[in-house]
Amino acid sequence: MNKELATDAEAAIRHARFGKLPERIRYEDMTTEAEVAPGGPGDGYNPENSWKFYSCLALDLGL
Repeated sequence: MNKELATDAEAAIRHARFGKLPERIRYEDMTTEAEVAPGGPGDGYNPENSWKFYSCLALDLGL
């Protein structure tokens, strides 16, 4: 009998904690909008500076 009361109490605690799903979050609340400056010709590809961002183990080892 005592075990049955403990089980019912544990079930009530679980139901109070996990008995319902959390409230739904709207898509608008998950995203933000920010203005971005339009990209000009200065933001394009520059082959002379591309080596700064290139990573190669063979080049690092001098192979």
